Amino acid sequence: MKRYIVLFLLFISFSGFAQTSVNNYKYVLVPEKFSFLKENDQYRLNTLTKYLLQDKGFTPYFDNSELPTEIANNKCSALQVEVLEKNGMFTTNLTLLLKDCKGNIIFKSKEGKSREKEFKTSYNLALRDAFTSLDEVHYAYNGTTNVQEQAVVTTPVAVASASIPSSTAVAAAASQPAAKIVTGTAIATQPAGTLYAQPTTNGYQLIDTTPKKVLTLSRTSVQDYFIADNGTSNGIVLKKNGEWFFEYYKEDKLMAEKLLIKF
Repeated sequence: MKRYIVLFLLFISFSGFAQTSVNNYKYVLVPEKFSFLKENDQYRLNTLTKYLLQDKGFTPYFDNSELPTEIANNKCSALQVEVLEKNGMFTTNLTLLLKDCKGNIIFKSKEGKSREKEFKTSYNLALRDAFTSLDEVHYAYNGTTNVQEQAVVTTPVAVASASIPSSTAVAAAASQPAAKIVTGTAIATQPAGTLYAQPTTNGYQLIDTTPKKVLTLSRTSVQDYFIADNGTSNGIVLKKNGEWFFEYYKEDKLMAEKLLIKF
């Protein structure tokens, strides 16, 4: 009889463990500094972590920012991010951990790797490689923690094409002021998501979260003004009123696409 009781208790404990997954959580807290780095958001790695989590469907916040009531009243409603580095002679090795409020590991990624020599690029690519493990989870919040949805106020932005914006682009556009449109001259399109600038010999290449090269920027003698090429159109990328735009001609019309660039 005692044997059956022990087996029953073991079954319950294993069942409880199995039911705890990333799908039980909507929110994720990202630290302002990872333990293996010396500065806050060094190499923009913490910012990249936040954007990659958002791209996977989570609702991330920096742990030092003003938090919504749901998290402020119950920190256990959010997962916490930890990124670990393993020393390598010629490679950068990063592992992503998602922990609950008690420190239990809910998700552990594979070891993301990069052989790039430049630190910023190497950390960036290694972290993106580690994040690919989340693709196998097929994350979808199931409402288990009963965190109420927050109202999101969006700012309308004129769109030049009929393409459907990604969830990342919608969230980014909500925090941006509406773009001005010059009738008959230029049309400002909604940002398609954050692009990350990687240094090249003559300027930068902008990559998305795939990662895929989206734009090539070549320096000019004017600050914040680049010659740009996206493979199909040539134009310029410039900064106006604190925001970046890609301007080019399409069927004799001057087009202007707003960009979200992280240098």
